[in-house]
Amino acid sequence: MKKSFLLPLAIALCLPAVPAVAGPGDAQEKARKDLRSGSVRPLREIEQRVLPMMRGAQYLGPEYDPVAQAYRLKFIRDGRVIFVDVDARSGEVMRTLQ
Repeated sequence: MKKSFLLPLAIALCLPAVPAVAGPGDAQEKARKDLRSGSVRPLREIEQRVLPMMRGAQYLGPEYDPVAQAYRLKFIRDGRVIFVDVDARSGEVMRTLQ
């Protein structure tokens, strides 16, 4: 019984680790590539458009979705989290989720 348990364990330990999903660093690298190629606008430009619209809210930071080529800017106001989704290509606000 011990032998049947140890063999699969030994095989599993020898296999290389492969991430199941892309990590945040992968999205950041894709954002850099998209910016260098000119297909998306710089994050700072997008923040300059959106932050004035969110007066009274604390800015928590951005996330980049490389598939949708969109930024999600996160804010908090009165204990509620607010997401502002922005098209990274045009810089236009697509939606605000509260």
